[in-house]
Amino acid sequence: MPDELELAGKRIALDKQGYLVNLADWTVEVAVAIAAREQIALSDEHWEVITLLREFYAQHDLSPMMRILVKQMKEHYGPEKGSSLYLMRLFPEYPALIACKIAGLPRPTNCP
Repeated sequence: MPDELELAGKRIALDKQGYLVNLADWTVEVAVAIAAREQIALSDEHWEVITLLREFYAQHDLSPMMRILVKQMKEHYGPEKGSSLYLMRLFPEYPALIACKIAGLPRPTNCP
């Protein structure tokens, strides 16, 4: 069953897994609301990942799976942030899935 967020009187449709139905509905406020549903308080570190994901999607029309996300983080932010352990600390359990959801992107392919 589809779900929705209500922000400032506007209803934003989510699919049954909590991803945006319409990617154009994404805003910073939407990201914060989706993160809250995932019990994540967004920090500057989270926003680095979210920004990188949105830039990657804009260039490739693709939500990256974990391996690609780790590689992108390493290239842009260095080896300390380019590791799955770093990403798991920010987005527990399934970093690529949860980060893409918060970033307002489609579910990455090849993820559980």
